[in-house]
Amino acid sequence: MEVGPLARMLVAYASGHERVKFWVDAVLSKLNAGPEVLFSTLGRVAARCVETVVMAEKLQEWTMQLATNIGSGDYQTHENAHWDPATWPTEAMGWGWSEAPRGALGHWVHIKDGKIVNYQAIVPSTWNGSPRDVNSLPGAYEAALVGTPVADPEKPLEVLRTVHSFDPCMACAVHLLDPNGNELSMIKVV
Repeated sequence: MEVGPLARMLVAYASGHERVKFWVDAVLSKLNAGPEVLFSTLGRVAARCVETVVMAEKLQEWTMQLATNIGSGDYQTHENAHWDPATWPTEAMGWGWSEAPRGALGHWVHIKDGKIVNYQAIVPSTWNGSPRDVNSLPGAYEAALVGTPVADPEKPLEVLRTVHSFDPCMACAVHLLDPNGNELSMIKVV
């Protein structure tokens, strides 16, 4: 399972989102490619571009809505009744989920005696870079790399491009291993 722009654009396309359909179809037409190319390194990069264009198209409308609210005297951008720590209970648990540029993001917190006793974040790179699951199904990076042709094993640029197409939020080094686990090559990007 992959999270991020490709997943969002595929759902939007399948749901009939007019602008997403327009731009995805325009990209496929320009590339003279079929929809199967979407499930690739190229598809992930194209989805990020399409999502950026669709968001940019909405910016003027959203800015005008904000200006209208401010013009009518509505300066409040959040409900602030619970922002004073003095009003917080001594023990609380909370969570928040969001869709970040890289994909699904979750945060969980447990507070006891006014102190954080446990905090956990599952970030998009956790989802996409996960190892095999309990059913031995590969994570998104591994699944994307299966069958990827590599022109030069000493410089596996195709592997690096594929991993980078997920936009991982970490320093990136790609290690190319043979079937026995021996390192053939390593490319580090800082």
